[in-house]
Amino acid sequence: QVQLVESGGGLVQAGGSLRLACAASGRTFSSYAMGWFRQAPGKEREFVATINWSGAGTYYADSVKGRFTISRDNAKSTTYLQMNRLKPDDTAVYYCAGAGGSFTTIRLYDYNHWGQGTQVTVSS
Repeated sequence: QVQLVESGGGLVQAGGSLRLACAASGRTFSSYAMGWFRQAPGKEREFVATINWSGAGTYYADSVKGRFTISRDNAKSTTYLQMNRLKPDDTAVYYCAGAGGSFTTIRLYDYNHWGQGTQVTVSS
């Protein structure tokens, strides 16, 4: 079975940076697109970023574009989310997700494997 484990969350002041990591196991990591989503209390889970099978193709939500960078290291079966210039509105539980296909997608239902989530809190 596929397992995804996020790490790297924490508390940071506005304007600061964090790097999240998602370690994958259980399937051929390099064949599948990956994504990051987040969910704040009382809100729906929302798309943050996605990366295609090779890492050459990426796509970001407008709210994070220019501040966040998604990347992957297929040799390490790990996906990263570098978060810069963090804002209080970025506060959420961040989830790593594995897609059923190879291409970038923003749709939650295209992702069939999910990590446990890691808390990111950005103070004012």
